[in-house]
Amino acid sequence: MHSTAHCARPVLTTVLTVLSTAFLAAPASASERADRIMNHELGSQIRLHEGAERGPVPIAPAATVSGMDVASYQGNVNWASWWNQGKRFAYVKATEGTSYTNPYFAQQYNGSYSVGMVRGAYHFALPDKSSGAAQANYFVSNGGGWSRDGKTLPGVADLEYNPYGPTCYGKTQPDMAAWIREFAGTYRARTGRDAVFYTSTNWWSQCVGTAQTFSGTNPLWVARYSSTVGTLPNNWPVWTFWQYTSTPLDQDYFNGTPDRLRVLATG
Repeated sequence: MHSTAHCARPVLTTVLTVLSTAFLAAPASASERADRIMNHELGSQIRLHEGAERGPVPIAPAATVSGMDVASYQGNVNWASWWNQGKRFAYVKATEGTSYTNPYFAQQYNGSYSVGMVRGAYHFALPDKSSGAAQANYFVSNGGGWSRDGKTLPGVADLEYNPYGPTCYGKTQPDMAAWIREFAGTYRARTGRDAVFYTSTNWWSQCVGTAQTFSGTNPLWVARYSSTVGTLPNNWPVWTFWQYTSTPLDQDYFNGTPDRLRVLATG
């Protein structure tokens, strides 16, 4: 007669084998680990801190172009499907800080271009990790450049709440303005174009305030998840892009006609 313990031994052995196999499985690659830790899409921290209103999708203002923005979360994007839904431009995350690059960048950046969209790249800024110049150079060298082909938009500095610590990255308003100025100056020196600034009015008011005015040089991409665009950050009289929802993915308007979008692309 077999004891209960003896009968349970094969089952226990099987369970331990399964568990040991799971724990001994190949560890995530360095790029996979980085993607989990350093993947913050446009507006991810704005939605976390400010919330995203679930009101009606805004009616497109007169003379606008519909677009979208993506990061590695979307994986390989079905660009033909989005083109058929009326999207005509796309911004793709390229980099974050000075050590992260989007593993899906090539498919997303080239795929949007191939289907006919005007496309551009963006950089998630981490102003407490390295200088504005270092991050602008990293961005340009890893997909954030620009070419006068009529279908490539100037790069974007994604300026929003710190995902790793203090809201303003431990910087005073003048220090933050100086960091942004250095990023913008380096980007222009490398590409010949002024970078677009993506931000929310609340974050900008808190972290930059009136320390410096960029409205004369850098187009504004404002994040506001509502039926209206609301108040704009310091001294910008108009918005160039508006991210108005994150459902089912980030969707945006360009403030102008398709011809004006091409003007922005060609410089």
